[in-house]
Amino acid sequence: MPLGVPLALLCGGLFGALLWVLPAGKLLVLLAGAALGLTILRKPLLGLLLFAVVGTFLPYSTVSLGIRTTVSEALLMLVWVGIWFQTLLGGLSRAPESPGLPERLAVALAVYSLFPLVIGQVMVDAEGNGPINWIRWLFNLSALFLVGRLLAEQKAREQVVIALLLGTLFMLLLSIPTFLRERSATSMTPILAALGYGSLEVLGDSLMALAPRMGSPWMHPNATGGALALLLPLALCYGLTRRGWPRALGLAVTLLGSVGLLLTGSRGALLSLVLVLVWMAGRRVPYAGRLLLIGSFLGVLLTLAYPPLQERLLTMFLTSNESTSVRFDEYANFPAAMAAYPFGVGFKVDPPVPGSGLWGISNLWLNYIYKIGLPGMLLFIAVTWSWWRVVRPRSRVIPLTADNAIWLGTLGGLLAALLSGLFDHYFSFTMVLVALFWLFMGLNLHEARRLYGAEARGADVDEAGPNQDFPDKQWRRR
Repeated sequence: MPLGVPLALLCGGLFGALLWVLPAGKLLVLLAGAALGLTILRKPLLGLLLFAVVGTFLPYSTVSLGIRTTVSEALLMLVWVGIWFQTLLGGLSRAPESPGLPERLAVALAVYSLFPLVIGQVMVDAEGNGPINWIRWLFNLSALFLVGRLLAEQKAREQVVIALLLGTLFMLLLSIPTFLRERSATSMTPILAALGYGSLEVLGDSLMALAPRMGSPWMHPNATGGALALLLPLALCYGLTRRGWPRALGLAVTLLGSVGLLLTGSRGALLSLVLVLVWMAGRRVPYAGRLLLIGSFLGVLLTLAYPPLQERLLTMFLTSNESTSVRFDEYANFPAAMAAYPFGVGFKVDPPVPGSGLWGISNLWLNYIYKIGLPGMLLFIAVTWSWWRVVRPRSRVIPLTADNAIWLGTLGGLLAALLSGLFDHYFSFTMVLVALFWLFMGLNLHEARRLYGAEARGADVDEAGPNQDFPDKQWRRR
């Protein structure tokens, strides 16, 4: 008897059993999820593209896989399962690229994090699943290594950029009209609850205090601002160098994202993005100076048309501002937190530990100390420093072309993310957002090595030989 006959009988029996015990709606969802999972096992790149859309559109929509996790992180896990499955079957078309120094240091950071995980499990007296949170963070960090395995081809990198911009566009088209209709962050509450974000009570409590600022699927306005600061430089560079609908997509995300950034009132993200544009203008990147002027003009118009934004902008940089005073208090109390947890609080809970009487900290690097200790922060600094040595511009003048748009866009986004780290901690251990950060770093490293002609094994570009400049000789003449 052919093998397909008993297999068909088995599948038919399983389907009948599920139909007997499950409602038709849940069964259809289960079958659709199973079909999607099998497809990703065959084509892991599809899973990464779905992550890029879902991770920017509905980053914290959840699913239960024995444990409760976000759909975005579940997709990352499934991508890695697909990669391992295809590796066993020999289905991957090419071997992964050899890791460079930034990637090796990121592995060292991941390995070291096991130590504060164990210490935190012992020292922190609070409810929480440290090992599960640690594994989730590792999968977020692993986005750095997916670029060399799945995005070695130019077409694949273009596809993932399109997916990132599409997800961001969907997020903005949902968030901005919803906020402008009721002028309150809480207007997103029923929508997010319907999309798997949790109960209305939890969402309402978390958004009530931020009501005058724009809500979004990123939940906190500062997290929304951080995500937009990371993504807008890529949207701008991509939109200016493409034609047809990709150009329209990039420019639409740039325009709507700028409006959304102002409505979030995230001063750290806004200031960091302005500084990146000033840096680009200083490097004579085309349109950067003009965009600063146009953006300032449109920002003034939007501020005049929306009085609550006027109040937010007038007070956001004053020391009398409530959130500013809270940040000063956090810095003043941070030494006490370091003394209480010299090796970090680990992964059981996020700072501050409940019931400890300590404060949290709104700083990317200090949050590394708070979570995994001083060695963890130093390792993160080593990763970012080695990344900068590979990707930094080698010319005082940077032209913007279709060939270098992804490199420049991801570079600008990462610089904005790191600058915003002076004001907020979201790019340290905030799930999904840090996955986007590491994915951007992987893309940026790959593009820099391609453009500079550096070895994929990761020697610094300074040591990569004569092809240190971009291929176009006109760039060097400038």
